[in-house]
Formats: sequence, C-alpha cells, structure tokens
Amino acid sequence: MARALVLLGGNEAKTESLIELAVEKIDLEIGGIVRRSSLYESAPWGFESDSNFLNCVIEVYIENIEPQSLLNKVLGIEKELGRKRQAAGGYLSRPIDIDILFIDNMVIETEKLRLPHPRLHLRRFTLLPLNEYWADWYHPVLGKTLSELLNECEDRGFVQRLS
Repeated sequence: MARALVLLGGNEAKTESLIELAVEKIDLEIGGIVRRSSLYESAPWGFESDSNFLNCVIEVYIENIEPQSLLNKVLGIEKELGRKRQAAGGYLSRPIDIDILFIDNMVIETEKLRLPHPRLHLRRFTLLPLNEYWADWYHPVLGKTLSELLNECEDRGFVQRLS
C-alpha cells in the first residue's frame, strides 16, 4: 500500500462542489481518503483571472495501482467533472484540477508524470494546505521537509484558509 498526496482545486462557479465530487470519486475509484486539509482560497498563479482558486490536499491510500494508472484515473475524473485540457501549454481558469504531488517517496520522471510534482515548492497555495498535516513529509529530490519548503517559498500571492 502506498500513500499519495493529491491537490484538488479550480476557479470556476461550481469548483467547491466539484472538489467534493472529486473527493468522493477518488475515495470510491482509487483508494481510501485518510486525511484532508482545510479549503483554501488563493489568487491565480501564472496567469490573470477575475476568479480566485479554491484548493485542498487529500491523502489517499492506494493499493495495486501503478503511478501512470493513477494519473490516468485522475485525468479521467477531471474530464468527467468538466475539465477540458488545452493542447498548448500555459495556465487557464478551470472548473477542477487534480494534481498528484507525491506517491510515498517515489521519484518519477516520464513524459506525462513527474513526481514529486515539479513546482510544488514554488507555490504557497500548495504548501500551506500540505503543512496542515504533512509538514514533516520529506521531499526526496530537494532534501527538505514541506515545512522547510514553506519557510523558503518566495511566492507571496494571496492564500487564505477558509475552513
């Protein structure tokens, strides 16, 4: 059995209810949810938008699922909940976004999947919810705890805990 930390978010009208649906689907289709952070509101990161994001992190116990299969399941849930991915790079508003941040201490670099998530240490909206329960989680590439990464993070964008 492995533990995965997964970030859920979005910034469109029904994002909060879509996060709830995504959590339910992950629990039923992927693995049991062990823990969940509070919900956070944050400014868009990497692009301009009139709508702020809502985000939370969940810890999921996964069994008999390879990392690429987990990614495929997560992408399927996103699509089912209305996510339309752009062919070109860049960030856009979206109803739901599900990012795998960690699977245990695995380090994976493939064309479609990089673990740990390659930008999590740059984003306060990711690090703040992670630090609620997983502050001592060790980043196997950067060699630091999530608490240390939050203290060093230079991102000063708006992030507020809601619940």
